[in-house]
Parts: sequence; C-alpha cells; structure tokens
Amino acid sequence: MNRLAALLWDVDGTLAETERDGHRVAFNLAFADFGLAFHWDVARYGELLEVAGGRERLLADLETRADAPDDAEARAALAAEVHRRKNAHYGRLVREGRIALREGVRELMGECAARGIPMGIATTTSRSNLEALMAVHFGSGWRGRFAAIVVGEDVAAKKPDPEVFEQAVRQLGLEPAAAVALEDSPDGVAAARAAGVPVMVTRSCYFADATIEGAIAIGPGLHSRAGWRPAAAGAGRVRLDDIVAWHRRAAKDSRPA
Repeated sequence: MNRLAALLWDVDGTLAETERDGHRVAFNLAFADFGLAFHWDVARYGELLEVAGGRERLLADLETRADAPDDAEARAALAAEVHRRKNAHYGRLVREGRIALREGVRELMGECAARGIPMGIATTTSRSNLEALMAVHFGSGWRGRFAAIVVGEDVAAKKPDPEVFEQAVRQLGLEPAAAVALEDSPDGVAAARAAGVPVMVTRSCYFADATIEGAIAIGPGLHSRAGWRPAAAGAGRVRLDDIVAWHRRAAKDSRPA
C-alpha cells in the first residue's frame, strides 16, 4: 500500500524534550524526597537511556550502586515507590509549563486533522505522564485527537519490543506499512521496524548522534526541512506532504524488482 493512512507519535523526545528537562529532573526530586544520595546529571541520564522505561532505568542504576539495597525485592520495591513519586513531580513540572512541545509538532498535528489523516500515540511512557503533557498543551479533550493510544501499562514489554506498535495499528485497523511512526531513538526505530511500521526520526538531544538504521527519513526536527535525509526541498518546517513523499518512496524501494 502506497497511501499514507496514519501517523503514530512517540512521546518522550519526539513530542517534547522530556527526558533531560522533565524525567531526569523529576527523578532527582524524588531521590531527595526519599533522602537518597542519588543524583543523575545530564551525562549519567544519557547513559541510562539505553534502558527502556523509567522504572527499569532506575532498577538498572540501583544494581550498580553500593548504597542501594542488597536484596532484589527491596530494590524493586524502592524503584516502584521512587518511580511513583517521580511521576508526580513530572506532572507538576509539566503543569508549570516547564516542558514545551518540540517546534513543528503542533503544526503537523493540525495538518493531519485538516486532511483527515488519523493519528495514534505509541509510547511506553506511563499513562499519567502522557495525560499530564497532553492536557497542558491540548486541553482536557486531547484524547479526541487520536484514533489509537497505547501506553506503557498496555504492553508486556517496552521498546525495542514491537508490541506497542502492533497494538496501535490493530486499534487503527490498518496494515503496519500504511502508517508512519515518528521516533527519536534507536529503540523506538527498532520497535517500529519489528512491527513492520515505516519510521522517520526527529533526532532529540540525547540521540543527536546515535547510529540509526532503517528509517525512511532522518532529520534534526520537524521545525526545519534543512538537514533531512532524504532531502526535503524548500524552506520552512517539515510538512505532511514531505512525510507522504518519504512514505511513498520507501514503499516503492521495498517492492521486489
């Protein structure tokens, strides 16, 4: 199928630069709440992003720390409590307007709505984190903008497992190849590709130099058509027509000779 039938949005790093200025900050606030002598600076959090999922990220860090509980069950319990508190802090940061949408996101969503292209959200962040971000930027009726919403609580495995995308295209009633996923990370790209969903990459701060293979297009963000591969002709932001062209080109290139 050559026609683009839906866009699937990742959240962290794709809709907004949430990792460095949102989740990382919220984790550090939660550590302080629990009297833990932990602090994730920008570089350390970047290393931890190799692990998908905030609670899983914290568990991975606890396993390396001499000042963490020795018992695995105790570490898991601590991680769960800290993660809940972190989510509360994250919601507050969002409500205070500390986390903006990336440039070009709102405009592309508006184009999809105007042209009748369904959108979905395919994220392994938590439902509460997603709701906090979207309600601030799109109001209480934000869910009506999306024909499919899949979050971390809905899947058994986080990205790079493909389940989140498999569920999203099933909710949309589409073949995977008819959609395009917007991602920022190697794990997200791997998840989309494993589900058979073509994927484009809007690089985020933590994955600006990451090696990414198999995307139909890669660029610095939706705010500018400069720096994209394949090239997007002209000036201004990335538009829906650019994504339609990349999708069509990828479909043509994938056909047997």
